[in-house]
Amino acid sequence: MDDYRRIADLVARDITGGRLRPGQRLPPQRAFARRRGIAPSTAGRVYAELVRRGLVVGEVGRGTFVRAAPPDRQPGHALTEAVGSPSVDLELTYPSVPGQSELLAPALAPLLRPDALGRALRPAAAVGTPEARDAVAALLARTGLRARPERILFTGNARQAIAATLASLVRPGGRVGVEPLTYPLVKEIAARLALTLVPLATDEEGPLPGAVAGTHRATPLSALYLQPTLHNPTSRTTGPGRLRELAETVRGLGIPVVEDRIWSFLHPGGAPPLAALAPDHVHLVDSLSKRVAPGLTVGFTVVPDDRVDAVARAVRSGGWSAGGFALEAAVRWLGDGTVDRLVAAKQRDARRRGRLATERLAGFSVRSDPAACFVWWELPPPWRAETFTAAARAHGIAVTPGTAFAVGAGRTPDAVRLGLASVPEAELARALTTLAGVARDASAAGGG
Repeated sequence: MDDYRRIADLVARDITGGRLRPGQRLPPQRAFARRRGIAPSTAGRVYAELVRRGLVVGEVGRGTFVRAAPPDRQPGHALTEAVGSPSVDLELTYPSVPGQSELLAPALAPLLRPDALGRALRPAAAVGTPEARDAVAALLARTGLRARPERILFTGNARQAIAATLASLVRPGGRVGVEPLTYPLVKEIAARLALTLVPLATDEEGPLPGAVAGTHRATPLSALYLQPTLHNPTSRTTGPGRLRELAETVRGLGIPVVEDRIWSFLHPGGAPPLAALAPDHVHLVDSLSKRVAPGLTVGFTVVPDDRVDAVARAVRSGGWSAGGFALEAAVRWLGDGTVDRLVAAKQRDARRRGRLATERLAGFSVRSDPAACFVWWELPPPWRAETFTAAARAHGIAVTPGTAFAVGAGRTPDAVRLGLASVPEAELARALTTLAGVARDASAAGGG
């Protein structure tokens, strides 16, 4: 075994054995090399190996720190899986409201007849069914996007729709422009597809059109992935003027866009989708998982006319088609008003929980749209994201560190994202109060 891997094994045992604690800073590489009697280059390889194993995280200009998450946890899974034993999980962001199951059940009853069930359990193609295409087209028309049903394709969830769309647009090694803070699972998708994510300069309204153009002209971008409405994690929404500028930019440069609209249902009456302004360049991605429930969901993408076959092939090759039963259920829920009732209830719930977060975290730098069901908390010094995440976990609360969202080699944000929607409201109130107390205890931040 190579020497650097043997040394990495020794450090790994110190981490898993608890001798090196979450959030603890490792010595600078040169100091580590002196202590171990190895070359600085070997120390660099040891640290790189520890990063590769997910045991430590390097923060530009500040050093290398033991990760707050358990070693068997992959960073890209931060938003989808609860690992370990925190009693309050503020990582997940699946809104649910009382009476949700009672609202959903009636539409499913007719599907349980043997003849209907037999049809519903048949495999579904990427194009779904005519009824599903018409139902989603009607849903999208309310947002200002009038798309021909033939342009709508279906997947099991939005994550699969993003993966299929990017796979159809970008070859391995291609560059995808993204916001400097982006959906962690897009980072994972990019890694699996061997794509390079390129952070774009942004301001309070989102990506700067001039920066998009400058980045593309310097080294061409194969695509953009953007979240214009209730951006995750900051909850920023791009205004109509900036959207028009971005549409003009992508049209002029011929850059395809993947527009993620997964949270847009919580922001009614907002600007129309970017896809409505540049339909020949934008692939809109959305799903019913947040509107309805994560366990029985349908993802969909609206693609330019000349891209339908390419994206459909990617859906088929990835095995990402939606289930027939889920499509049948979605058509019924959309048609009988169930989705509308759930959305209205979840909008009210998100605003109520947002007010609670504002109240319990008063005095801190917390960013959130009143419509969002998550907040972006810029921590007070000397807290770092990883150290605060470890401290929160010690109190039985799971939060998502800013490092999970960061793209590129810039400064890692000293912030955490708190999901507000997935725990009972009383439990959320207690957790927020506890986290505020942790944040005020600067002594617990350690050597940040």
